[in-house]
Amino acid sequence: MIERIIIIDNVDPVSFYGINNCNMQLIRNLFPKLRMAARGQIIKVIGDPEEAARFEKKIKELEEYCVKYNKLTEEVILDIVRGQAPKELKQDDVIIYGINGKPISGRTPNQQLLVETFVKNDLTFALGPAGTGKTYVAIALAVRALKNREVRKIILSRPAVEAGEKLGFLPGDMKDKIDPYLQPLYDALEDMIPAVKLKEYMESNVIQIAPLAFMRGRTLNDAIIVLDEAQNTTTHQIKMFLTRLGMNAKMIITGDITQIDLPRSVNSGLVQALKVLKGVPGIGMVEFGKKDIVRHQLVQRIVEAYQRWDDEKKDEEQREKYFEQ
Repeated sequence: MIERIIIIDNVDPVSFYGINNCNMQLIRNLFPKLRMAARGQIIKVIGDPEEAARFEKKIKELEEYCVKYNKLTEEVILDIVRGQAPKELKQDDVIIYGINGKPISGRTPNQQLLVETFVKNDLTFALGPAGTGKTYVAIALAVRALKNREVRKIILSRPAVEAGEKLGFLPGDMKDKIDPYLQPLYDALEDMIPAVKLKEYMESNVIQIAPLAFMRGRTLNDAIIVLDEAQNTTTHQIKMFLTRLGMNAKMIITGDITQIDLPRSVNSGLVQALKVLKGVPGIGMVEFGKKDIVRHQLVQRIVEAYQRWDDEKKDEEQREKYFEQ
């Protein structure tokens, strides 16, 4: 008789054990000669040394599958324990598998282009109107790099600028004050990483969500860095942010230059950066359009209506200037 301790530290225990521990119960039935107990990330097994070694090998294979696909089914458990290769899920253009095995992929040509551009460049700009999936795809790429151990951390940032409203002083500590501005980033992460694992990543600073103002003085190595809503950065802020890039690191900067919430007297850092960095090697840019909008179909109509309004307003201003002359 031998006792082994197996740690499943790369996967969310809830996904691994299944609802009401149904997966663990199936595993127990497949290894009747062993006694086992599971709690959190630790599985303790007692029994024949050879059978315990085989059990550990199969648990690690199941863990590897669960890490990749974020789910573990009865069929997969049976295949792996019996030594058969589980059926591979369809992987055409899949970036990662989110909660419950939901495939997350580039749904439009420009989203797929963003994936390709990110692979080829260390700094990528993703520009376009609301609802085109810029931020969502950017975070999916960051999570994929983390899961593949290409980087050690993900850093997500956003300028703390209100969209036309003055909210005044917010209560609570620093996290409470900045969380409302960063909620879209949390929403995307919660779609891709199980809750227990996401909490662990946040507490251990593997995933860091920070306001732009806290980036000064840092050198960001071995990381994927995402700056969202970059159109609301000032010229000094975006220059400071861009120069944080360290070794084995990549940046994705997303923004919509038609939704600048800065005071009129303040120039957008994103607009300036696009002009300054045009043609610099190692920098890629993807421009999204109305056809890339993947939210409710009404969002596309809203964007088109506002664009027509803006075009008419510009034409009217030009006519007024002409007659003034």
